[in-house]
Amino acid sequence: MRERLITLACALGALLLFATLFVRGEGLQPRVTRPTSVERGANGLRGAFLWLQGEGLHAVALRERFDSLAQRHDLPASGNLLIVTTPVVTPFSVAEATALERWLHAGNTLLVLAALSDSPEWGLGGYVHSDLRLLTGLEFKVRAPEATEAGERAVAPAPRPSVGDQRDEARRADEQRNARSRSLSAHLRPEQPTRSAAVPNGPLPYLSGVHTAVALSDITPQSWDVTLPRTGFVMELAHQRDGPGVGALWLRPYGPGSAIVSAFGSLFTNRALGLADNARLLGNIVGASVAPGGAVLFDDEHQGLGLAYDPAKFYRDPRLYATLGVLGAVWLTWVLGGTRLRLRQVRARAPREAELVRATGLFLARVLRPAAAARRMFEFFFRALRAPRGSAAQGQTWEWLEQHPRLRPADVQQLKEWYAAAYSDQRVPLARLHNLIVSIERRLSA
Repeated sequence: MRERLITLACALGALLLFATLFVRGEGLQPRVTRPTSVERGANGLRGAFLWLQGEGLHAVALRERFDSLAQRHDLPASGNLLIVTTPVVTPFSVAEATALERWLHAGNTLLVLAALSDSPEWGLGGYVHSDLRLLTGLEFKVRAPEATEAGERAVAPAPRPSVGDQRDEARRADEQRNARSRSLSAHLRPEQPTRSAAVPNGPLPYLSGVHTAVALSDITPQSWDVTLPRTGFVMELAHQRDGPGVGALWLRPYGPGSAIVSAFGSLFTNRALGLADNARLLGNIVGASVAPGGAVLFDDEHQGLGLAYDPAKFYRDPRLYATLGVLGAVWLTWVLGGTRLRLRQVRARAPREAELVRATGLFLARVLRPAAAARRMFEFFFRALRAPRGSAAQGQTWEWLEQHPRLRPADVQQLKEWYAAAYSDQRVPLARLHNLIVSIERRLSA
C-alpha cells in the first residue's frame, strides 16, 4: 500500500510539472476583448451581428482579406456594407486597398469605425492614422485646442504636402499616439469609461431620428481633424457635442458607392449599442447602404480571426481541458493499477567456459591488428610442420608444400599470398586463413 501511495504522489507531481510547462495560462493581465462578430465581451460586436441577423439581414463574419470580396459567389456585386474597425491586429496591404476601392466603385459601402476621438482598450498602440489613409485616402491629424472654432462645420482643404512630408507626418502621428497610449494606459485609466457624444450637423438621411450617438473610452480621448484628399471631397455628417467644430462622422463618395468614417470606434460595441441613438444610427446606415439580397460584412480577419489556426481559440476551447482530464485519469489508473511496482528478482547464472572464451576472443579481436594475428597463425603453422621433419629453411618448407601430392596448388598459392600480405602489414581475412590452415593440416595428416 505504501508503494501505491508513493507512486500516486509521483504521478501527481509529474502531471503538475506537465501543466506548468505546457499548459498556457492567461496570466495576471485581464483579457482585452476585440471588436469581432463572435466576441461577447464589452468591446465585441456580437450584439450588432445577432441583431442584424434577427432582422432578417445577411450578416457575414469576413475571415478573408479584402481582395477576395470580388470572388465570393455568396454576395451580390453591389449593395453590400463592410464594417471595419481600426486599429487592427493584422495589417492592411496595398493589394487589399486597391481591391477595396474597386469594390466601392461597384456600388458597395465601407463603414470604418476608427478609434480616433475615443480610446477603447483594444485600440491602445494601434496605427489608426496610416490605416485610414490606406483604406479611405483621408488624412487625419491631432487637433490643436486653439484650432476649435464655434459653429465650424465645413472641412477646408489643406495645402497638399509632398509625399515625403506625408510619410513623416503619418509616422510622427502614429508614434505620438503609441506613446500617448502607453502613458495613458499606465497612469490615466479611469475606473468608469469616459463618454463622448456626437450630434448631427443637420437633417441628413444617415442621421434620421438620431439626436445623439455615444462612444465609450477606457482612457482619456483626444480629437482629430480630417483634410481633403487630392481628388474628390468629404462631407462632415456629425460633430462632437463637447467640441464645437470637431468632426465625428464623415462621408466620402466613390461613384455609386461610399465610405463612411466614424471618429468613434466603440459606437456599435456590445456595451455601447444600446446607449442613446447608437442602434438607430447603425440601422440608418444599414438601411441606406444594403440593397435587397445584400449582406453586412464584419471584418474579423484584421482583428485576428482568420481562416487559419487560432491558438487563442484553441486554448479557450473547453473540450481541450476535458480531453486532458480524461487522458490524465486513464494515465493515473494505468500507473496505479497496471504497472508492477516491484521488479521480479532474477538470479544471474555464472558464465560458462565457452562464453568466457568467446568474450576473451571478442576483446582481443577489438585490440589485435589482423596482420599481427595472421603472422602469429603462420608461426604456429610452420612450427607444427617443422616438428616431425626437423629444422628446415623457410624456402624448403614452401617447396615441400608445393610438391606435396595431397595439397592442391591453388590452396598453397593462396596461403603464400596471405603470408606475403601478413608480413607486409596488410589486412588478411583471419577466418578464411584459419579455415585454409586447418584444411591443409588435415590433408597432410591423412
